[in-house]
Amino acid sequence: MSVQTRTAGFSSVEVGQMEPLSWLGMDVLMFIGAAPAGTGGGIKVTTFAVLVYAVAAEVRGNEQVTALGKALPAYAARQALVVVLVAAGVIAVSTGALMAMSSYPMDRLLFETVSAFGTVGLSVGVSTALPVAGELILVVLMFTGRLGPLLLASALVLRERRFRYRLPEERPIIG
Repeated sequence: MSVQTRTAGFSSVEVGQMEPLSWLGMDVLMFIGAAPAGTGGGIKVTTFAVLVYAVAAEVRGNEQVTALGKALPAYAARQALVVVLVAAGVIAVSTGALMAMSSYPMDRLLFETVSAFGTVGLSVGVSTALPVAGELILVVLMFTGRLGPLLLASALVLRERRFRYRLPEERPIIG
């Protein structure tokens, strides 16, 4: 089942008949998506892995993020966080828009939007009954899910600037 969520487009069981908890697990796998060199959508496995390593480093109190015996550059965790937050925001806004134009429950609409973003091809049977505007939202999500994270990461890499000064630091209360 987990292979299906990586842009396989093949369903061995009727996804619409599954339990909502199964959909949630599949949502997570579809959001993460495929490998970075593949044609699949999602935020990519490496982006997710960088975030996991960054969280582990923060929990341990390490300033440097390390993965498999190598140090990751400081900007990698920031870029991964930006990609994940933008992707989650796009999915949240799209799901909300679909909720506003249809009467389907959120779990079904979330599955459809995450599937479109991940360019997976799985459906719980909602997409064919959406109005034209809803179908267009899914089309835009498919395009965004395939090219969006790649273009966003590339733009972040190319936009790096160095300042010749440092601002005073402030320690906000987190959590």
